[in-house]
Amino acid sequence: MIDTEHVKCDTCTAPEPMELDASDEASRGWPTVDIETNPYKAQFPLFQQHPEIAFLDSAATAQRPACVLDAERDFYQRMNANPLRGLYSLSVEATEAIAKVRQQIADLIGASQANEVVFTRNTSESLNLIAKSFAPTVLEPGDEVVITIMEHHSNLIPWQQVCRETGAKLVYLYPTKTGQLTTEEVLSKVGPKTKILAVGQVSNVLGVENPVKNLGKLVHKYGGYLVVDGAQSLPHMPVDVADLGADFFAFSAHKAMGPMGIGVLWGKMDLLNAMPPMLTGGEMIDSVTEQDAVWAPVPEKFEAGTQDAAGIYATAAAIAYVESVGLDVIGAREKALGELRRLTEAQRCMDKVEITQSPAPDGYILQVVMKDIGSDLLDLKVFLPSSEECLQAKERIEEDPSGFYEALLKGLMGV
Repeated sequence: MIDTEHVKCDTCTAPEPMELDASDEASRGWPTVDIETNPYKAQFPLFQQHPEIAFLDSAATAQRPACVLDAERDFYQRMNANPLRGLYSLSVEATEAIAKVRQQIADLIGASQANEVVFTRNTSESLNLIAKSFAPTVLEPGDEVVITIMEHHSNLIPWQQVCRETGAKLVYLYPTKTGQLTTEEVLSKVGPKTKILAVGQVSNVLGVENPVKNLGKLVHKYGGYLVVDGAQSLPHMPVDVADLGADFFAFSAHKAMGPMGIGVLWGKMDLLNAMPPMLTGGEMIDSVTEQDAVWAPVPEKFEAGTQDAAGIYATAAAIAYVESVGLDVIGAREKALGELRRLTEAQRCMDKVEITQSPAPDGYILQVVMKDIGSDLLDLKVFLPSSEECLQAKERIEEDPSGFYEALLKGLMGV
């Protein structure tokens, strides 16, 4: 945990949980939360500097509370040294601090041991590490890797590449027009040839939560492995990798109010031990001769070079902040923000904006679409994600028998 003796930030003390009005809206599953009165905004320095900003791009990256920025600064001011590379007091303190964060993350996701937690730069690197180091050890020509058509590119392109290299086949699961994976679709695609099933627990575009636990049971029945992209789920819901039945789980700190440049790969220890490293160099070796080297044990085997120790240290502050607010409170506010009726008046004033919910009733992402993009919204300081990635989906429409992407593009972009 963060050393609260040295890291103090009164602005990051979570306010008391807000009372939810047990109204008709609450009985319909939409808690009444006064989203106009935001007791948390003052805890974020960016919003203190720019109170006029409405930041609607948190699915891409979240803003950081002051306690996270303070923790990163505290590392450099109080213990700046290279972890694991010195016997002097600063290096020992830095090493111990990073070990505590590793344990904190293991506790957060239900990992059985801290050394199963590998630090990377982001979710993309974590998934590439699985595809480049693990997948070739289990894939043979004719085997199949199964993903969904709604995966983020980080959980799609690495599998394209490894299938091309190994002779395996990449198989897609297609959801319904409401974003659901049906039992029939899953059973028709996951079978004895499936060696790896890689899926986002929550879609970054739709906010749909996929049935990861059931998918894990099915792929394990055939002797395969379950890879979970948790980039969009971990900031919003409790995660227990053992309960999910995951073999690997990946996420990024920056989507959970932590620093950019910090990713996590969790994997079962026996699988990590059997994997070769993806990067080589300093700190990931146990011994070196002129012609050979012996790798360090997991997790150092996968953490070549100097890590962003300050960022890792600050990630603990982000986790502590989210836990202090409470995922239940965060979830209630997300549902309130997702209620379309609350945005009706704003939408009438901005005819170039289309606001739709996730296809799933309990989706975590609100779709806000700019039509005929101009300067209107920028003048209003409303910051939205780009629709470029959705445009990439056009090329997949003809391959999608459910018509899912066609419906998605119509809803998102008015095409």
